[in-house]
Amino acid sequence: MISRIDLRGNALPEGGALRDLLPRAEFDVEAALEKVRPICEDVHHRGTAALIEYAQKFDGVELAQVRVPAEALAAALEQLDPAVRAALEESIRRARIVHRGQRRTEHTTQVVPGGTVTEKWVPVERVGLYAPGGRSVYPSSVVMNVVPAQEAGVESIALASPPQKEFGGLPHPTILAACALLGVDEVYAAGGAQAVAMFAYGTEECLPTNMVTGPGNIWVAAAKRYFTGKIGIDTEAGPTEIAVLADSTADPVHVAADLISQAEHDPLAAAVLVTDCAELAEAVERELEPQVAASKHVHDRIKPALAGKQSAIVLVDSLEDGLKVVDAYGAEHLEIQTADAAAWAARVRNAGAIFVGPWAPVSLGDYCAGSNHVLPTGGCACHSSGLSVQSFLRGIHIVDYTRDALAEVTHHVVTLAEAEDLPAHGAALKARFGWKVPTV
Repeated sequence: MISRIDLRGNALPEGGALRDLLPRAEFDVEAALEKVRPICEDVHHRGTAALIEYAQKFDGVELAQVRVPAEALAAALEQLDPAVRAALEESIRRARIVHRGQRRTEHTTQVVPGGTVTEKWVPVERVGLYAPGGRSVYPSSVVMNVVPAQEAGVESIALASPPQKEFGGLPHPTILAACALLGVDEVYAAGGAQAVAMFAYGTEECLPTNMVTGPGNIWVAAAKRYFTGKIGIDTEAGPTEIAVLADSTADPVHVAADLISQAEHDPLAAAVLVTDCAELAEAVERELEPQVAASKHVHDRIKPALAGKQSAIVLVDSLEDGLKVVDAYGAEHLEIQTADAAAWAARVRNAGAIFVGPWAPVSLGDYCAGSNHVLPTGGCACHSSGLSVQSFLRGIHIVDYTRDALAEVTHHVVTLAEAEDLPAHGAALKARFGWKVPTV
């Protein structure tokens, strides 16, 4: 059901050589880019008409308009299962606690007497958020996108989710209810690359945004790449990943259940166990069989994901080697199920989010830990972070110098400007002092 990679017996290679030994899903954004380019440009030139046509072509629905009516949002909230509403409200409450703590404050540094640099934090003015709607419905992604944007102070928030034939061309009603709970009233029935293009270019119904965030399929990722430079993006999200670093103290029932929990997302989802304990590896393999059989999405998602080249049990000689492996892998979600799990978690350098010990499974983070589940995939955790309040803020430096403070440093500025053969840079200072370098 799941393959093995045995890295025992020899010194582990470094850097890229180690990464090349590890499982990874094939996710060719560059190839998809050429297919989304004409879609994006069609939305640019035809606006809403193009979006309506793509809803018919890709989603099998006929739309009169793309924006979701206010009454549909209100009705979705009114009809929401009370238990689901209570769970969403708790998810929102916990996410607000965590993200409110991420707010930045203005800070002024006195560099020299009379010379200060202040860093102020300004939220992005308008953002477009994407909530997937393919194999599953993700109201949790609405929470994870909207809450940090709101806590950052973003004034204008729009959200898009694919139209659903089952619901008369509207996004899934639980998506709409989550938007209503969060106070987001600008919602669009648009999916895929065309939704990203709507946010980037704007249409008759939707003003352009400064930024687009949120997970999606390969077409969403490709459209984000296409518009990089025109708008801000969070990340080119690929298939979801879980890695588990475990030793002999781990419970194979827990480990198997957690691997399956991510495998049920998508046949390309990655489930990786890294362990120094062959007995645990064997126990997890045995445990996968009955747990998979008892699951819902067995043949279309879980089995293909676990059997795919992106999933494996990786055997190592020691937890030290295991730590090198998980750092090289850079998982979206990394569980540490070892003795002294907190100490090992503290040493991890590359992961989107780290889950410590047996009582912090990835599923908790997906919904109600308070953390954000929009995280870097495909090894991007070595250079990128998950979605946060910071994602929606821009740091701006404010430079304030007096005459004396400028005079004191002018000779250094002139010297550096002339060293770079940019004498006009120095002249801009000398002009303020009668074209002479002041002596202080």
